[in-house]
This record gives sequence, C-alpha cells and structure tokens, in this order.
Amino acid sequence: MLTKEWKQFKSGTDIRGVASEGPEPVNLTDEVIERIARGFALWLSEKTRKASSELSVALGHDSRISAPRISAVVTRALTGCGIRVFDCGLASTPSMFMATLDIPCDGAIQITASHHPFNRNGLKFFVKTGGLDAPDIEALLLYAQENKAPAADKPGSVEPSDHMKIYSAHLRNIIKQGVNAENYDRPLEGFHIVVDAGNGAGGFYAYDVLEPLGADINGSQFLDPDGMFPNHVPNPENQQAMDSVCSATVIAGADLGVIFDTDVDRGGAVDSQGMEINRNRLVALASAIALEGNDGGTIVTDSITSDGLKRYIETTLGGVHHRFKRGYKNVINEAVRLNEAGINCPLAIETSGHAAMRENYFLDDGAYLVTKIIIKLAVLRKEGKTLESLLESLAEPKEATEIRLPITEEAFRECGEKILADLEQYAKEQNWQIAPDNHEGLRVSFGKGEGEGWFLLRLSVHDPIMPLNIESDAVGGVEIIREKLIKFLTTCSGLNLAPLLG
Repeated sequence: MLTKEWKQFKSGTDIRGVASEGPEPVNLTDEVIERIARGFALWLSEKTRKASSELSVALGHDSRISAPRISAVVTRALTGCGIRVFDCGLASTPSMFMATLDIPCDGAIQITASHHPFNRNGLKFFVKTGGLDAPDIEALLLYAQENKAPAADKPGSVEPSDHMKIYSAHLRNIIKQGVNAENYDRPLEGFHIVVDAGNGAGGFYAYDVLEPLGADINGSQFLDPDGMFPNHVPNPENQQAMDSVCSATVIAGADLGVIFDTDVDRGGAVDSQGMEINRNRLVALASAIALEGNDGGTIVTDSITSDGLKRYIETTLGGVHHRFKRGYKNVINEAVRLNEAGINCPLAIETSGHAAMRENYFLDDGAYLVTKIIIKLAVLRKEGKTLESLLESLAEPKEATEIRLPITEEAFRECGEKILADLEQYAKEQNWQIAPDNHEGLRVSFGKGEGEGWFLLRLSVHDPIMPLNIESDAVGGVEIIREKLIKFLTTCSGLNLAPLLG
C-alpha cells in the first residue's frame, strides 16, 4: 500500500510533482526522482524478464526549467542499475514511445508535466506496447517507496540519440504519401501554415516537418523552447492560447494554424477564417478522417461531447458515437477493448485534444493528428473544397459552460458518489431524461422549454472537485438548466456551491 507521501506523485498514468522553486515547496527532489527511476528499472526488468544490464531505455524531456536536473538524476539512476540510456534531449512525448520501436529499446521515459505551470514536472513511461497504466505506476511507486532496485554487476552507459530527426522524417513521409502531390517531395508548396508551440517542445514541427515539405511557415510563433512559458500557457484548451494562435493565423493570412501543448501529445487547429478547430470541432474533424475506409466505425470520446457532435458522427458520417469516461487513457483503453471485442474502432479522442488513432498504435500524438489534418486540407483543396466545408453540418451549442464545484468533505470520493446517487434518484422523480450511454457521473437531457440541452455532473478523477458541464441549443437555456440543478444541489452537504451561485 502506498503511503500518502508517495501516493501524492501518482497522477493517473503519470508521475507529477513540484520540481522547481515557486509558489509550492519542491517535492520532486533528487532522492525521490532517483528512487522512482530505479523503481521503473525494476518494474521493466520484471516486465521484460531481462536482467537490468540487458535493458535499454530512451530518455527525453520537454522545455521545462527543471528538465536538466531531472534528466541527470534519471540517467544516474538508470546507469547505476546497469541500463543503457539513449539521451534524446528535447523531445515530444509521442516520440519517446516511437523510440521504443525505432531505436529500438525496451522502454522510454519522458520528463514532462504537460500544460502544468513552470514549477511542476513529472515522468511518463513507455514500453513497446504503449504507455503504462495506473496499476503499473502504482507498482513502480511501491518499489520507490521501498527503495528497491534491480541488482547490477556493472554500470550502464549513456549515448546521445537524435531520435527526433527520425520521428520528424516519419511525419514527413506520412504527409508525402497522404498528399501524393505531383511534386512528391514538396507536397506542401502553396500552403501557408502557422505553428504555435507555446515555447514547449513542438517547434520542430515547423522547422523539421512543414518547412522541408515546402510549406510557408511565416507568422509561426513561440517556437523556441522556454520553460518559463512567457507568452501563454502551452495548452490548446486555454482560451488565451487559442485566441493567440487564431489571431496569428488571420494576421499571416494562413491556410491553417496549429497549436500544441508543451510535450506535443495534444494539438488543436485554426481554419483560414481564424475559427478554432478545437474541442467538438476537432473531434468532428478527426472522426471524419478516421472513418474514411472504416464505414460504420465507432468513435470513442470522453463524456462531455455535445449532442450536435453525436448527430454529426452518426448521421453525417455514418459512424457510431461511443461516449466514455474522462481521462485520455480511459478513452484509449476503451477503444482498444472494443477492437479486441471485434468492433471496428479507429479513433479514441478527448475534447482536451488527446487523439489516438488505431493506425498509429493508439498513441495520443498531437503532431500525428495535425499531420492527418494537413493531409486532409491538401486533398480537399484538390477537390476544390475546404476544411470549413467539411464541418458545415456540425451543429454547435448556442451556450456552454463548465463549473467546478469543490467538495469540502475529507472523504471526497464517498461524498461525490452519494451526491450523484441522490441526483439520479431525484432525476427519476422529476422524469428527467437520463442519458442511456452514461459511463461517468450523470448526464441528463432536456427538451424545448426545459432548457433545450443537457448537463453532466461527474466526480473528478483525482481531485476533490465535481465538474459540471451544461450545454444548450437555445439562448438562455444554460440558465434554465442551472436553476433546475440549484434546486437539488442546495439540499446536498459537502459541496461548495459558490461557483454555481455566483
């Protein structure tokens, strides 16, 4: 059983903590990092049934200021266990998975905390079959807690690896094959694409993928790595970040804008009119791409996707929409499960921008998603069409909001589960329409005159929070639905309703 001290580092399928001085005390100390790295070495040795001296591990990092320190500590810990380390330097998270196949090696570690503030950092782990799951993270943390490590009869080694060049070439080849232009090696000549890397690890996409293929990348911004993220949060879900890339795309007169999070496992896009292709629009576009050649296929999304998106996937595209739990790994694992059960499922995607295609190992890779969008842009241009025309039939809500309600009781999970159970009973008494495909929390729909939309109340995966999403197809509908919920939630204890009432 993990103690509170070590459990704090587990964030779903990642390790996360405070790595640099700032508003919080540092808890990802050298000792903690070293013990976690040794724990992974022991876990990997057992997983592969190899002695640690026979193992090899790729190591990369994003642009965070704590990366050099953590990288040095991880390298020292792994080589101390006899492991051969391939130092990939500044890299994207998806490239670290690909390194297990390309180099090849037994495992990989990416030092990243995604879009979190500059003072935080963490570690993501991969093997040849994909990223580690939550039970694997718990197991290696237990080894760290017990200070266990594999025995080594000799020290390991370190060698530099320019794997990002291999990964970039891989993406270029996908575009060449997908566009199949007359000038095969320069398929993006005549295209103007703006890239916003948010000073994370994604600048390579402009310089090493798009420009060599002939694309005009003028107007691209924040391509240089800077772990203090001075311009905006590197996060496609952040409105300031999206406003920034939308503006840059319009000013440049570009055909497309793309934006990545810090470690490039998520991406978003902007059309030539400066309109976001994000959240539901991104899911719709990715679904249209994934269902080509997969007629009637199933698209797995997280739970907060809109009713209009469901109609687009099922009516316009002829696919099946399967809503599942929030959490990119939950969505991916569900897609894998469906395929194993014989159901054709080519895509798992969260509204946050995590998109994983079956054709790409179900790896959530923002650069791969953007690559597929660029191919679609080029193919549509040959047909005299645009990306915008592909999304014309997508009905979007008139109003949408997300409200995060703090749980005030220490046993927050039990409190949240009771509130959801009581709400379900209340909904039945009110004859509310409970969603039949509900896999998380409670989703309820309302017809005309009743708000003309839906709400989803759920329990956060990790935090003492109950996120509430409300969408409506009518102006003023969100307020009608909000009032219905207030009537119930004011009878509940253990929930801070200030964000809902304010």
